[in-house]
Amino acid sequence: MQGVVQVYDPQSGVGVIIREDNREKVFLRPGSLDGSIFRMLRQGQRVNFDLKSEDGVDYATRLRFGSDGY
Repeated sequence: MQGVVQVYDPQSGVGVIIREDNREKVFLRPGSLDGSIFRMLRQGQRVNFDLKSEDGVDYATRLRFGSDGY
């Protein structure tokens, strides 16, 4: 899955990614960057990620560098 970082707070580890396929929001929660190469995200940054759903809410996991194509 690919998307663009809408917002990220490095203090709390919480943020939002906008999916490119359907423009829906996917949330980042504390620990979402664990095991990824990222230590920080910036607004507008393109990322690839896996999707995990819990209690009807989608969360991004395993973040990787995104690209303009798949």
